Amino acid sequence: MQTMTTELSEVIAFPTPTPQASKPARAGGYNAVRFNALKHGVLSRHTVLVHEDANEFADLMAALAAEHQPAGPTETHLVEELAAAIWRKRRVLQAEGASINQGLKGSVRDAERVIPSAAPFEAGLSGKGTDIRDLVGMTPEEVATQQRDAKADLDATYKATAILRRGGPGAYEKALRALRADSRDWWRDFLADEEYPETAEGLDEFIRTHLVPVCHQTEKEARHHDAIKAQALGEGLQAHRLEKLNRYETHLDRKFERSLAMLLKLKDLRRGA
Repeated sequence: MQTMTTELSEVIAFPTPTPQASKPARAGGYNAVRFNALKHGVLSRHTVLVHEDANEFADLMAALAAEHQPAGPTETHLVEELAAAIWRKRRVLQAEGASINQGLKGSVRDAERVIPSAAPFEAGLSGKGTDIRDLVGMTPEEVATQQRDAKADLDATYKATAILRRGGPGAYEKALRALRADSRDWWRDFLADEEYPETAEGLDEFIRTHLVPVCHQTEKEARHHDAIKAQALGEGLQAHRLEKLNRYETHLDRKFERSLAMLLKLKDLRRGA
């Protein structure tokens, strides 16, 4: 113990005590020399990585030193242990955030798997062609608007289909007018590509093959918006990847508690002496 104390004293380089400084300094009078010594202890040099801010760690050390007023290298080393545990725990939180972000990146790119899983008993919810990022970023007002628009689009499509099935003079023009503007624009794109003839039969096939499936998909996604968002975020958390981080965080908590308990015990013994 004497050898360890001597080595720590050489590294930390405490100033030589004087009769005036024989008593521990109070928080308000903690001198700059001891603050400087705390910044360059054994743990301090190895705790802060090259890409981290050494000044932030020094401020943390200074705050803990002002709180606990360590006397001698042993108590100072324990203060360093506290600072190192807090500093490393901050890294755990950064690693946790990075892991979650990586998981979210993967989940939002896999709409065809995530969206059907959000509502497993809903038939026809494929997620094909959907960007989950658009759904997750929507406000409650935007969700409500999408739900109203999706229902109106589906109702207009059903109305157009009914007109075409009844037939009669002008059925094509009436059915086209019954569709919403964006649906009519989509139909004109198909006409421009000559994929369908500009007839009632061509419009009916377009509605059944393309428009109805899309309307159903949009309406179901709007109706299950909250479930889809929860599924994407839940899968992005990837709790199994956080298990090691949680164990490491628990280790740091225990280390902090042990160091603090030992420091407080030494201070009590010193006050008793």
